[in-house]
Amino acid sequence: MIRVSAFKSVPPFAQGLVRDLRVRWALEEAERPYEQHLLADGEKDGADYRAWQPFGQVPAFRENGLELFESGAIVLHIAEQSRALLPREPGPRARAIQWMFAALNTVEPQIQNLAAIDLFYADQDWAKARRPGAVEMVRKRLTELAAALGGKDWLADDRFTAGDLLMTTVLRILRHTELVAEAGLAAYLAQCEARPAFGRALAAQMAAFAEAAN
Repeated sequence: MIRVSAFKSVPPFAQGLVRDLRVRWALEEAERPYEQHLLADGEKDGADYRAWQPFGQVPAFRENGLELFESGAIVLHIAEQSRALLPREPGPRARAIQWMFAALNTVEPQIQNLAAIDLFYADQDWAKARRPGAVEMVRKRLTELAAALGGKDWLADDRFTAGDLLMTTVLRILRHTELVAEAGLAAYLAQCEARPAFGRALAAQMAAFAEAAN
């Protein structure tokens, strides 16, 4: 059975955004059952978990003796076994993978930079000075993404792929702003979030947080 690590609880602003959601969603799209491994207090810093996830983060993934960390690597591993996430034809497959990398390497760093300013350092003078530049970099990336999408439903080859999955989870980080809508990407984000597999993945993550709060 596949096991995926996740946090038992996180602050409200992070709920629905923690990166195990990416893996849960990929598994739901691929119709692969899994068990969640909810980290006990202090477990992420223990030797056993650090042997599984060296940085003490989530998600970590285990399947038949294979252990992986990093959400992008795990999603790629799942996608390689599922036509629901990656086409088998070489060209479409390569294009889907390029969008996976674009989501994590080109778009997410700028968005995470802004999110860190807004959610952790908003009251500090350096953050107030830096925020306008951070917003402009996010706007630039979102404008470029919208141009590449060009009004299409999906990023590559007229079908949903793991590239759309990762891009959606990145865009959702901006839910405390109106930047996605301002860039004309709200409809794209909404149709990705409307997928039943996404709904199941989000519900599973949120159920764990709700249980921990009781």
